[in-house]
Amino acid sequence: MKAKETWRKNLIALSISVFIAGIAFSEVMPFLSLYIDTLGHFTHRELNLWSGLVFSGIYFVSAVVSPWWGKLADKKGRKPMILRASLGMAIILAAMGLVTNVWQLFFLRMAQGAVSGFVSNSNALIATEVPKNKSGQALGTMSSAFTAGNLLGPFVGGALASIFSYRFTFFVTGGLLLICFLLSVFFVHERDFKPVTSKKLDKTSGVIHALRSPQLIFGLLITTMIIQAANNSINPIISLFVRQLMHNHGNVVFVSGVVAALPGIATFLAASRFGAWGDQIGTHKIILYGFYGATILFFLTSFVQNVWELGILRFLIGFTDACLFPQVQTMLTKIRLVS
Repeated sequence: MKAKETWRKNLIALSISVFIAGIAFSEVMPFLSLYIDTLGHFTHRELNLWSGLVFSGIYFVSAVVSPWWGKLADKKGRKPMILRASLGMAIILAAMGLVTNVWQLFFLRMAQGAVSGFVSNSNALIATEVPKNKSGQALGTMSSAFTAGNLLGPFVGGALASIFSYRFTFFVTGGLLLICFLLSVFFVHERDFKPVTSKKLDKTSGVIHALRSPQLIFGLLITTMIIQAANNSINPIISLFVRQLMHNHGNVVFVSGVVAALPGIATFLAASRFGAWGDQIGTHKIILYGFYGATILFFLTSFVQNVWELGILRFLIGFTDACLFPQVQTMLTKIRLVS
């Protein structure tokens, strides 16, 4: 009975935490490029370049350090990694509100990537603690909580930045992540953790050779990389594009938040339906349709004349995202190890 209560408490605490973290991670995105513009005197080209660098810095560093943090989590436990990530990011995000030049912001973004892993370790802890017959429901709850927070974040960030200031919003973001840290400290309990030995880790190195179709897996990984690259190449300049379309008049920050949130809303609404169609006609066909649609919509985006047209196209791009991200994951789950 005690074990049952523990995993339920963990699920409640971590679901709330990843919801808050989803808000925190996405609420600075709508105005990050506009914030960079306040940190110096940049030409249009320089501003676009710095926006791309500041956005991408976190991902480059995270890609390098994530495997190391994963190994440490196997040896020391998921909860220490959750605490490390939430507290580290709380401090770093709050510090972003104090920077005086773009170099400081760039290095803090890289530092954010170095301490990342809150959501992934939260999911891993739930996956190991929850009974097998409840794992799907539990992980679905975690995913829905993070998605909901991620959708709400741009609205919250845009509203806070327009009412108060960019810097104040960073302080709020740090405070939200501090709440995640405190929830994890007091309400998350990792029971009966058993470290993964080096011998067990070595055995996993042969997994790739046991796959039925390793070429397909590598193909899907490359596909995921292309999808991420295409979407993230646009995200850093969305707020700058909105400002251009609005001729620097009106509430640019809030409108940027709305436009930034639209693709996520469409993806959230359509992902399950496209998944069901994929089961009927083939997941690979849904992915191809997604690529066709995204190509056309990104091309049309370059011709928009006002923010309404941009908003409509970004919302439609969310439907193509629903054909791509979830369906690639679906294809991966359909690949089985050779018995």
